[in-house]
Amino acid sequence: MMNLYLEHLSNEFQAKKIFLIMDQAGWHKSKELIIPGNITILYLPPYSPELNPVERLWLWLRRNACRNRLFKDENTLIEELSKHIRAIVPEIAKSLFKCNYYEYYI
Repeated sequence: MMNLYLEHLSNEFQAKKIFLIMDQAGWHKSKELIIPGNITILYLPPYSPELNPVERLWLWLRRNACRNRLFKDENTLIEELSKHIRAIVPEIAKSLFKCNYYEYYI
């Protein structure tokens, strides 16, 4: 699936040079990974969830959508998570996803 994603990303932005920042999950570093010529992969340091913006999203969702709640079923949980994700306004998104990677890659 990662190869399909990279191929689609590359084809969608053929005229662009893409710098893709990823954690070191096994599928991100697979020996079978085919990295298109217009994509450069930069890996986050190991064991650094604080640098991975999606980790902050999961934390925010746990605090705002799921804290001290028991959901009657999986669909109810999915609806609640979806509602909170759709309600993310630009200010919240900026605070969740703002990262300064420069210091790690100089």
